[in-house]
Amino acid sequence: MKETMTYTEAKKQLEEIVNDLQNNQLTVDELSSKIKEAVGLINFCKKKLRSVDSEVDKILKNSGE
Repeated sequence: MKETMTYTEAKKQLEEIVNDLQNNQLTVDELSSKIKEAVGLINFCKKKLRSVDSEVDKILKNSGE
């Protein structure tokens, strides 16, 4: 996973992995690495969403002053 990845890019990659899993397009050899990649992408997306949520809260609090 690249450091400058956007939320949208991460979500798209995650969707591709889920699609591959649902369509049985992964070999047994690929499965473990793709699951690890998916977990990393999920964690990245969670972190990004928490960060944006915090930033929006700050903006809203400051706009009321």
